Amino acid sequence: MELPLVVGVDGSEPSLRAVDWAADEAALRGLPLRLVYASLWERYEGTSLADDLGKPSDQVMAEDIVETAARRVRTRRPDVKVTVDVLPEEPEYALVRESRTAAAMVLGSRGRSSLAEALLGSVSVTVAGHAHCPVIVLRGGHDNRAVPGRHGRIVVGVGEEPADAAAMRFAAEEARRRGVPLEAVRAWRCPAHETTDHPLLAGEPARLHEERAAEMLEVALRDVPADVEVHRRTVEGHPRQVLLGASADADLLVVGARRREGHYGLQLGRVAHAVLHHAVCPVAVVPQRA
Repeated sequence: MELPLVVGVDGSEPSLRAVDWAADEAALRGLPLRLVYASLWERYEGTSLADDLGKPSDQVMAEDIVETAARRVRTRRPDVKVTVDVLPEEPEYALVRESRTAAAMVLGSRGRSSLAEALLGSVSVTVAGHAHCPVIVLRGGHDNRAVPGRHGRIVVGVGEEPADAAAMRFAAEEARRRGVPLEAVRAWRCPAHETTDHPLLAGEPARLHEERAAEMLEVALRDVPADVEVHRRTVEGHPRQVLLGASADADLLVVGARRREGHYGLQLGRVAHAVLHHAVCPVAVVPQRA
């Protein structure tokens, strides 16, 4: 049985844009699409969806939200099988549970609250930090389309440990499906205490760190299929800033997140947390058990 691509919807414009993007992604993967609305509140508080339905906002119900989203999918991608569900519970818990039986999950970057308009929605952060499947958060101007992308490349961040293997596999498969290059990026820094003022040795510590970064890229890329075009980049700088810069001309930025058994806090890591909040393209957070 094929696991579906799951989309969390709440009737907001960002979530409906996520539905459009996910419809393309489901068609690309040949997977069914499952639309889930989870809330303890039955009524919708907003204007954009109410205007579309020709109803006052206090008369828009959960069923309206999921059915509107389903119609968008059927219009955009009539070949994609769609199912819907309304879950009367907190969205964070419901979506993390849904992730156990999902191929991947797609979320908008903001929800309906005024606070969420200024910051990445807390639901997206919580789900990305606990999900059992890859979570794609649609940041930036993704043009509502998964394919064809505007930039024609998938970027994956390569970290310190082989635990990023799951992220690399996910990124390589996404690049293959789209027929675009995969760009693997490894940031490196030369600690201040390793620098020297001797003119013959200046730059030597930096060169060694850059070479080590290049070697780590090769190790990370060794299992990427031969039919995927790969570009390698080593960049001096903090990983957060390097990846945020790379997101400016990427269709998807992929990062890994380690899941440690017995640890119940948010399991994202600083780099993943930063790109989720500030990247200018969709971000995929791929979990791997440590």
